[in-house]
Amino acid sequence: MVLSFTGEHTQKVDGKGRMSIPADFRRVLESQDPEWTEGLNPRMYLLYGDHLKNELHVYTVEEFGTLVASINAMPKGSPAKKKLSHLYIGQSMKMEIDKDGRTVMPIRQREKLGLSDGELYFRGVGDHFEIWKAETFTETVAEDMTSWLDAQGDDFDPLSLLDAG
Repeated sequence: MVLSFTGEHTQKVDGKGRMSIPADFRRVLESQDPEWTEGLNPRMYLLYGDHLKNELHVYTVEEFGTLVASINAMPKGSPAKKKLSHLYIGQSMKMEIDKDGRTVMPIRQREKLGLSDGELYFRGVGDHFEIWKAETFTETVAEDMTSWLDAQGDDFDPLSLLDAG
């Protein structure tokens, strides 16, 4: 069974950009880093492309490799390949998590979130996890989800969307 990112976590980030990665997210990163063994630090890919607006995405080494392979398989010279290469490959960085479960988010990525220090919101969404400034997440995504659910009928089952696709 392949582990995936699930759940929600709130973590602090300090003025130097140090932040803890939730323990269950670290287990997923370890399991999908082909070079990781006990005693080594797991690696991850932080995506900060312009298309992500107010959030960052984090992928495992394996999942990021799959994403890059899909982009590289596109026809050479195609406009779509060029755009995806810029957004996903060019605007990403490999990062390592230290023995205490922390990593340092670079200043440019913290500025993208509008964060110098404070609370981060981590949300697992299966093949990756998102990092948000906690306040921004609450004001945008959480409010949007609440509004959407409120607009559904009382007997609405979100799992019914699986059949709609």
